[in-house]
Amino acid sequence: MTKAGSNEKDGLYEFIVKLADGTECRVFYNREPEWQLTNISRLQKTPCPVCRKDFICKCMDQFSGDIASQIEAGQWFDKALAQ
Repeated sequence: MTKAGSNEKDGLYEFIVKLADGTECRVFYNREPEWQLTNISRLQKTPCPVCRKDFICKCMDQFSGDIASQIEAGQWFDKALAQ
């Protein structure tokens, strides 16, 4: 997970997350009052691992809870912000 951008004044952050299967996603978080995933989208570098389409799809939305819990459990926020 790497930090792609932020608006620290409003507590908004954007990260690039590379999943185990090689898929890269852009995740958006709001830090106020605590870290909360607000949106997730797949980067168009490889076909979607769920529907195998090359265009924009919403398949990653159904896994946003799992991805968010793994990010929080691995304390990836601290690691990405320290870079």
